[in-house]
Amino acid sequence: MVKAVGLVFGDIGTSPIYTLAVILALIPRTESSILGVLSLIIWTLIMIVTVQYAWLAMSLGKKGEGGTIVLRELLNPLLKRARSRNALLILTVIGISLLIGDGVITPAISILSAVEGVPLIPGFEGIGPDLLVLLAAAIAIGLFSFQRRGTERVAFAFGPIMVVWFAVLTISGLIMIAQAPSVLLAVNPMLGVSFLFSNGLASFLVLASVVLCATGGEALYADMGHLGREPIRRAWRFIFPALVINYLGQGAFALTHPEATSFLFEMILSLSAYLYVPFVLLSIAATVIASQAMISGIFSIVYQGITTRLLPALKIDYTSATLRSQIYIDSVNWMMLGAVLFVMLLFRESANLASAYGLAVTGDMALTGILITIIFLLRHRYGHATLAWGITLLAFLFFGASLSKVPTGGYWSLVLAAIPLSVILIYLMGQKRLYRSFQAVGLEEFLDQYREVRDTMNRISGTALFFARDVERMPPYIARIMFVNNILYQDNILVSIVVEDKPFGVVHNFKRNLAEGLRTFEVRHGYLELVEIVPILREHGIQEKAIFYGLEEIVTDRLVWRVFALIKRVAPTFVQFYRLPADHMHGVSTRIEM
Repeated sequence: MVKAVGLVFGDIGTSPIYTLAVILALIPRTESSILGVLSLIIWTLIMIVTVQYAWLAMSLGKKGEGGTIVLRELLNPLLKRARSRNALLILTVIGISLLIGDGVITPAISILSAVEGVPLIPGFEGIGPDLLVLLAAAIAIGLFSFQRRGTERVAFAFGPIMVVWFAVLTISGLIMIAQAPSVLLAVNPMLGVSFLFSNGLASFLVLASVVLCATGGEALYADMGHLGREPIRRAWRFIFPALVINYLGQGAFALTHPEATSFLFEMILSLSAYLYVPFVLLSIAATVIASQAMISGIFSIVYQGITTRLLPALKIDYTSATLRSQIYIDSVNWMMLGAVLFVMLLFRESANLASAYGLAVTGDMALTGILITIIFLLRHRYGHATLAWGITLLAFLFFGASLSKVPTGGYWSLVLAAIPLSVILIYLMGQKRLYRSFQAVGLEEFLDQYREVRDTMNRISGTALFFARDVERMPPYIARIMFVNNILYQDNILVSIVVEDKPFGVVHNFKRNLAEGLRTFEVRHGYLELVEIVPILREHGIQEKAIFYGLEEIVTDRLVWRVFALIKRVAPTFVQFYRLPADHMHGVSTRIEM
């Protein structure tokens, strides 16, 4: 549970720094409006985070994993029409892209909002926005540099800090509530409904800022694979009341201090000037951890995208011996850092970022709601489906309100989301085009040709290795070498390398004799094993003369396929992972015009 607090709840746990301040800057600060907004915040946490994510979404998982891609994997077998599956694929890709776009803004707004408490420290009043941005950028660089140590170590280090953070939020909130206990009336949902209908369109647009209290809720589900379902759910039982108490405390402070603007920082400063500096340092640490929650979620989403072949095979470092989903992806880490620094330099203040933040989040919430509803419907769980659909409509309300942020910077979240969206779509279309260009050869058809060629052609003495993921669907490059180029060795071995779900263990042996001079060899290893293929081959008496593997050479004048060719070149091949002897390697290139 402590690890879950550190890994999953940082984003939603630091929303109190800026959420109420952003909302109350937009509306008249009357008692009825403050109570109405507090009611909206409390019930947003209940309906979106507790019901949609902690209950409904987290009841759906696959191998302990959660997220948009998992929902697609669960829903796909339930759909019978190809058109429905294509629509599901589009929704999934959009959901992934929105979450990644949100994942860039989350660290930027969290860290900026924390360092903006520094000028309230006596003697630091003169610190300008430029220096604050540089400080925030330095913190972000440190955070992303720390990712290589792995999710488990990060959670172990950050968990206790976040426990202290939530304790401080609770205690300070209780003290303020005691000064204005009338804020407890905000638990009544009718006050929120009354506020929405009292000011027409203006009240509706406030929802675009209210939803900031729930940003990070999607991390509960996306990060499920890192720690499991139960620790996250149990931790939320403590974090939810802590957040509610603090929001109510800030509301009480707003009622008793009408001149205040940065409620959380000024609230702590009013309690004790001596505790303020430690609190600022704690808030900076908490916002760093908030960023960690989203980074871990992005790693999970990208990992799922790779395993389901929605994304190219990036290099993944596994960092845990207990959970395969605890990972580090170097290329994703540094691309995210570049995007975060760009956003910080562009918006410069958390208030400016708040006007752009939330659009991608609410879009992802709505898409998640649609997928959850359809799954429950097709599984004949109609009560769950009805509830999920009601919350989905609520998510669409938030999304509609958030569209008002497009002119004030919200378009940047769409621009950021468009980058992974373009990469995924280009990769999927390119792979489909490649698949049509050279179909895999069925095993029976391959064996018929192999026997015919072996009986009529001179063979090269020695052993040749061919890498094939699945011998039932023979890679076309093998057929090309043997049947077109007439390269056939006396002994031909098809090598398959299978990565298993368990962390350790290596098993290797010959599997089948498919025909005379053609047999299969399989290596199965745990995902944390650094396998040396050559010693394994020698152990079985294999002394190969040549090792063949397939490559695609894409020739094109079209920009979209040039991007696809670049993606294919950047993605590492299995040759890089298994340290195969370079002097024996022969990459067989298939030239494909696109």
